[in-house]
Amino acid sequence: MVGGGVVRRRITVRGVVQGVGFRPFVHQLATRSGLTGLVGNDTAGVFIEVQGSREVVDALRAELIAHPPPLARIHSVHVADVPTKTETHFVIVASQLSTVGTSSVPTDVGTCDECLRELFDPTDRRFRYPFVNCTHCGPRYTIVRGLPYDRPATTMAGFPMCADCEREYHDPADRRFHAQPIACPACGPRVWLESGGARGGDDEDAIREAVKVLAGGGIVAMKGIGGFHLACDATNPDAILRLRERKGRKGKPFAVMVKGVEHARRIAEVSGDEAAVLTGPERPIVMLKRWADQGEVDDGIAPGLNSVGLMLPYSPLHHLLIDDRPLVMTSGNRSDEPIAGDSADARERLADLADAFLMHDRIIHTVCDDSVVRVFAGHEYPVRRSRGYAPLPLKLPRPGKCVLAVGGELKATLCVTVGDHAYLSQHIGDVESIDTLAALDRTAEHLLDLFRVSPEVVACDLHPGYLSADWAAGFAERRGVPLVRVQHHHAHVASLLTDANWQGGPVLVVCFDGTGYGTDGAIWGGEFFHAGTGTIERVAHLKYVPLPGGDTAIRKPYRTALAHLWAAGVPWAPELWPVNSAVASDAERRVLRQQLERNVNCVPTSSMGRLFDAVAALACVRHEVSYEGQAAMELEAHAAAAGSCEPFPFGVSDSLPIELDPMPTLSAVVAGLRRRLPVEVIASRFHATVAEMVRVVARVLNATAVGLTGGVFQNVTLLDLVSERLRTDGRTVLTHRQVPCNDGGLSLGQAVTAGGIQ
Repeated sequence: MVGGGVVRRRITVRGVVQGVGFRPFVHQLATRSGLTGLVGNDTAGVFIEVQGSREVVDALRAELIAHPPPLARIHSVHVADVPTKTETHFVIVASQLSTVGTSSVPTDVGTCDECLRELFDPTDRRFRYPFVNCTHCGPRYTIVRGLPYDRPATTMAGFPMCADCEREYHDPADRRFHAQPIACPACGPRVWLESGGARGGDDEDAIREAVKVLAGGGIVAMKGIGGFHLACDATNPDAILRLRERKGRKGKPFAVMVKGVEHARRIAEVSGDEAAVLTGPERPIVMLKRWADQGEVDDGIAPGLNSVGLMLPYSPLHHLLIDDRPLVMTSGNRSDEPIAGDSADARERLADLADAFLMHDRIIHTVCDDSVVRVFAGHEYPVRRSRGYAPLPLKLPRPGKCVLAVGGELKATLCVTVGDHAYLSQHIGDVESIDTLAALDRTAEHLLDLFRVSPEVVACDLHPGYLSADWAAGFAERRGVPLVRVQHHHAHVASLLTDANWQGGPVLVVCFDGTGYGTDGAIWGGEFFHAGTGTIERVAHLKYVPLPGGDTAIRKPYRTALAHLWAAGVPWAPELWPVNSAVASDAERRVLRQQLERNVNCVPTSSMGRLFDAVAALACVRHEVSYEGQAAMELEAHAAAAGSCEPFPFGVSDSLPIELDPMPTLSAVVAGLRRRLPVEVIASRFHATVAEMVRVVARVLNATAVGLTGGVFQNVTLLDLVSERLRTDGRTVLTHRQVPCNDGGLSLGQAVTAGGIQ
C-alpha cells in the first residue's frame, strides 16, 4: 500500500553480487522489514526497488553495505528516488539484459560446512553425492557461459531439476534459493570410472574403485571443477616416479592434497595466517615450509626444495576420495601443454598417463587451474592467480579505455578493463604451442562475451619473438583496433602500483626477473625505475653481461656461470664446477669462449635471474634446469638453511643510471668456494648481497617508497631480507597482494598502461 511518509528507492549494486545469494538475502531482509518492491539481476549487477518508510528503507540500504552475503564483494551502490507503486509484497523478478556487462562473475568456491554435513549425513538425500552445493559454495566461473548468472546460462542447463530441487530453488528461505548448480542424485551429474577403455562402476562404486587404484600405486585422471587432475599416492615413491616419467615433469614440484589443517601440520609448518588461507573459500595451493624430515610425503614431491605446496579438498568429490593418505594433485596435462578440461580431449591426451579415469558429465566451460599462493607478512602473496580468484576484478584509479591485454610468453593471463575495473583471466600457461594459443583465443572471446564489450585497444609485450604478441597483433588487426606494445618491466611496475593502489607520489620500483626485452634490445631483468605521474624512468640496473646462446644458457645455468666468470675476469679454473668436464665438455667450453671473445650470438643481459643461475651453478646447486626458476629456488632453499649472513662486495657506479656491478660478487663467491665455505653460507651471503644492492640504490636515490616486483621476488627469503632493510631505513615498501609478482601479473600492467590509466 502507498501512504504518507512512504518512499520508493531504486538501489543499484555493482560488484561480485551474482551467484552469491544476494537476491535471496535482499528478499529476506526486505520481507523481514515489512517492505515491498523487487530485486533482480542484470548484466551489470543487482537492481533493487524497495518501498516503505524512509527510516526502514535507509536501514535496509545500510544493512546491505555493512553485512552483505559472505561471498559478495560490493564495489558500488547507487540510490535514486523513484515513484511509489501500489503493491503488497517484495518479489524476485526475472533477470534483465543490458548492452554492457559490468557485473563481476563469481568465482569457484570450496564446499561449505553445511554442504559437507549433508555429504556425510546418512539420513540426507545428498549423502555422498559428489556434486552437493548451495549459494555459498560450488562451481561458478567454470560453468558460466554468459551473464546474467542464471541456470540457463550455465552448463547445468542440461540437467532439469527434480521436484525436490525445484522446490528448494524457488524457496527464498532455503539456502539453495537460486543456486544455479543445484543438483541431487535424482537429477544432477553422475560420476563413473573408466579403465582400459571400458566403463566400470558408477557413482559410489566408481569412487571406491578410484580409491583402490590410488592405494595400489596407480595414477587416476580425475575430472574436477576446473579441469582434470592427475592423482597418485603422495607417500608412494614408485607412483610419483611413474607420474613424473609419464608426464615428462623431471623435477618440478607436485602439489599435495591433504584432508585438513592438522594433516598439513604433519608435513609442513603452518602458521595461523597460512591455516586461514588453506581453509578459505578459495582453497588455493599454499606454499609452506616443510619439515626437515619431509614429513609424510615422499622426497620426490619437491626435490631440492625446502617448501611444499599443500591444499585442502575443495569439491565434494575430493572429500569423498581423500582420507589419511595425502594425494598428489597435479594438473591433467603433459608438461608445457594446457590442462585438459573436456572428457574426450582428456581420454586422448592422458590415455598413456593415467591407469584409470574418474569422469563426470557436467561440462567444464572454462578450464581453470588451481591457484598458488604464499603468505608473506601476514597477507596472501599470489604465485598463480586462477581458480577461486579469477576473474575477480581489481579497482583502477580511474576509468580508461576498454583494453584487452595478453601478458607475456610465460605464465600468461589475459586482462580486460571495463570502466574503472580490471578483470584478470585464470592462468593460461606458457604460450609456446598451438594448443596454448587456442586456449588464449577461447579465453579472450569468453571474457569479452561475458562483459559484452569490444576492446578499443589491444596490448602485448614489446618482445618481437613472443607468440602471444603475434596473436595480439592478429587479434587487433581482425578487430580493427590499435595494438600497443608495452615494455616488459614497465608492465611489471604498472601492475604493482595498481595492485597496491598506490596514490602516494613518486616511488622507486625494483623489478628483478629472468627475461624481459629492453628498449635498447638487451635482455633486462635487474632493473630499478622511478615511477611518477604517468612516467617510468630506468634509473639503475645490473651491469650487462653477455649471454651466449640465449635460451640455451637459460636451460643450462653452467653456461651462464661461465659467461659471468668471463665478464668478471675470473679464470675458468678446473676446480670450479661449471668448468668440470663432467658438466661442460672441453669442446663446448672452447666454442663458448670463442662466442664470448668474438661476441657471436651473445645477447647483453642485466638479468637478476641469470645472476642467481650463475651463483647456483658455481655453488654446485644446479647445472641444468628442467623448469623455470629451478636453480634459483634450490639456491633459496640452501640460503634459508643458513640463516642471516654478511653480504659479498659489489660495485656501484657514480653516474645515472646507476650500474650495479656483480663482478666483485662473483670473485668473492669463487674465493669462498676455494676456502670451502658451505653451500648454505654462499647462498645466504649472495641473498644478502642482492638485498644490500636494493638498499644502496634506495639510499643513493633517497627514495621514500620502494616497490618490489618481478619473478625473482617469488623468493620470499629475498623478499624478507629486502623488506627488512628498507623498513629499517624508514622507507615504505610496496609488495603484491592480489596479482602475482611474476609474469602472471603482466597483463594487468599492460592494460592500465595501454589504457592511459597508470
